[in-house]
Amino acid sequence: MIPRRISIAMVAVVVLLLAGAERVAGVTEPSAGGVPLPVIPKGQGEACVSDTAFMRRNHMTMLRHQRDETMRQGIRGNPYSLEECVACHAVAGPDGFPLTVSSPQHFCRACHDYAAVSIDCFQCHASRPESGLAAEGLERSGGAAPAGAGLE
Repeated sequence: MIPRRISIAMVAVVVLLLAGAERVAGVTEPSAGGVPLPVIPKGQGEACVSDTAFMRRNHMTMLRHQRDETMRQGIRGNPYSLEECVACHAVAGPDGFPLTVSSPQHFCRACHDYAAVSIDCFQCHASRPESGLAAEGLERSGGAAPAGAGLE
């Protein structure tokens, strides 16, 4: 049996590690249930293509469906395309240009880091709008790139 002092010390270490992880993950104060929530940057459009709660729960299904339509049927331009998501949810860095997924402040990383889920989209796709017009628009507006901006 583990002595009581060691048990208390182990619990204290776990609590301290979790408290430090909250700061690294960028979580807010605890919710009503006592669980801290991630800091999620706001999208730049009037409204998302679907209800926020629906998108939080189903965005991956929508992206997979869009991928299948694009790759197998040649259908492009759907509002559920990754390009549209990135254009609307781009987050400006200190220099005014969109952050890449390597930054902890990137829109997708806010929840994915919190949920400990890896993002594999950006192994092939750009994680920010293309430089040039899209980045300049983001810098000037302080928000998302202009609608229809391509990916880098």
